[in-house]
Amino acid sequence: MVNIVTEIAKYLMVVLIAIYTFEAFIIFGYDEYTRRSAMKRQTFLIFLIHFIAFLVLFLGTNEMKIAYFYVAQVILFLTMILLYTTLYPKVSKLVVNHMCMLLAIGFIILTRLSYDLAFKQFIIATGAMFVSLFVPIIIRKVKMLEDLRKLYGGIGVVALLAVVVAGTRSGGALLGFNLGFISIQPSELVKIVFVFFVAASFKKSTEFKNIVITTCVAAAHVLILVASRDLGAAVIIFVTYLMMLYVATRQPLYLLAGLGAGAAASMVAHRFFNHVRVRVNAWKDPFADYSGGGYQIAQSLFAIGTGSWFGVGLLQGMPDRIPVATEDLVFSALCEEMGLLFGLCLVMICLSCYIMFLNIAMQLRNVFYKLVALGLGTCYIFQVFLNIGGVTKFIPSTGVTIPFVSYGGSSLLSTLIMFAIIQGLYILREDEEETIERKKEQQAKKEQGRRFRDL
Repeated sequence: MVNIVTEIAKYLMVVLIAIYTFEAFIIFGYDEYTRRSAMKRQTFLIFLIHFIAFLVLFLGTNEMKIAYFYVAQVILFLTMILLYTTLYPKVSKLVVNHMCMLLAIGFIILTRLSYDLAFKQFIIATGAMFVSLFVPIIIRKVKMLEDLRKLYGGIGVVALLAVVVAGTRSGGALLGFNLGFISIQPSELVKIVFVFFVAASFKKSTEFKNIVITTCVAAAHVLILVASRDLGAAVIIFVTYLMMLYVATRQPLYLLAGLGAGAAASMVAHRFFNHVRVRVNAWKDPFADYSGGGYQIAQSLFAIGTGSWFGVGLLQGMPDRIPVATEDLVFSALCEEMGLLFGLCLVMICLSCYIMFLNIAMQLRNVFYKLVALGLGTCYIFQVFLNIGGVTKFIPSTGVTIPFVSYGGSSLLSTLIMFAIIQGLYILREDEEETIERKKEQQAKKEQGRRFRDL
């Protein structure tokens, strides 16, 4: 009986998430009433997919803690949706839905891989969610955020230097601080602060002198991360800065110079850093050194291939053979048991988030907030690209997580704050539109009054 339920569930979940993903892209063409109905359907689909997955996990393990954990997650999702939509009526409900969907997918696969880690992720998500609720009001009310350029730059450099000096080593890299029951990875939060620094700097001026100063500070961030061997964060910050620089200046020469500098730095890193050569060689041919550097990527490819389009079903695969499956290679574990189609829908949902980020950036009139939205969007989508590109052997692995889905407290906290900032910017955009409409109405009334007096 359990096998029948598992087999039916894997097909049903693919169909349901495909419907959710389809509506995430066509929703922009709906009128206001139809859009609200679509949002409600999306919310229903989130809870339905989540229920089906945990039903399979419960039937397969027959452990009551899975049922209790499921109920706790439902309460968390309901609380998140109700609090965001009640406290901030102008909030983007599509972004709230995407947050819940990605978190639900993460809880499903993490519970399958390690209940203890999934529960720990749940505790972190609960605390981070309440912290993030204060962010939109800060973005909306605090007007001096664009004047704190020096503070942003100083915090970023000092935090990264502290990791180099006193950080703990993990997987050959200095990533953060181990405080016993929790570990903190400052680079996750520094990415947000760095975006605010660049936005504040380019808001102040885009003259050549200021660009040189900003580039030097950005280079300091990247070089410190390279020194600590946190290559994933270094690449994300570099690409984010390059994108923000190009948009702020609209100078293709800066973009070409940045790409050239990045290519030169990559060649230098490959020549002088052994861990970079290991990852590049594993990317070129993981089976040539299967028992060494290529084992991780080889197992990732085996898992994705085994799952095929619809997956083997929850609890039916062997994701425990994938190294660091809960973090760097969670996408491989997901594809093995839930299918490549499910994984592709996950990618499309992440892309839908990025489109929302860009949409907000294009419609904001304040240059500072516009660059913040662009920078955060670039950080987010490029991290997704690095992770999935690495586990599918499209690019060399950089050891970054999929936001919301992979296990990682610092990553989860920073991503929730990032999305909360975007919600704050979305509310600002709605405020701007209301102000413009109000001015138009006032102008129309004045014109009408003038015509009445002329008569």
